[in-house]
Amino acid sequence: MLKLDHVVFPVRDAGASLAFYRDVVGLPLVEAHEGDDWGDYPWLMMVFAVPGGGEIVLVELRGAPAPSYRDLPHDVRHYAMAVDAVAELAGWRTRLRAAGVGFWEEDHGAQQSIYFEDPDGVVLEVTAPPSRPQAAASERAATVVERWLGSRLAPDP
Repeated sequence: MLKLDHVVFPVRDAGASLAFYRDVVGLPLVEAHEGDDWGDYPWLMMVFAVPGGGEIVLVELRGAPAPSYRDLPHDVRHYAMAVDAVAELAGWRTRLRAAGVGFWEEDHGAQQSIYFEDPDGVVLEVTAPPSRPQAAASERAATVVERWLGSRLAPDP
């Protein structure tokens, strides 16, 4: 079975991102690499361990243009981490307020979530309880995707 190994985000300011992920989010910096030619840009890669497995990897490409996501909803790209119980979200509220980080909350029925942005606008989510995806493929999910894909091929009325 596949497990999430890592996600990679480009960042504009490695120092601000280091402080945010290490000091605000509380993830340990476990590895760093650098080089001089990733797509013609000098680069720094910072690897943060996520408790329970997986990593968040941040890459600064010196001199590269910032990606533009202006026309998309800001939370369409986000990384969700989980805590075991909804009561643990109170600690996250306190931590974010103390760091001066704005956040918003959403009720997803079976889960409660807190959302906040890193210094580059990447949305992070802390949710509780953790998702428990089913192991088998879902026929309902396949039907929804097939309907979506089919609607793209249908002629305009």
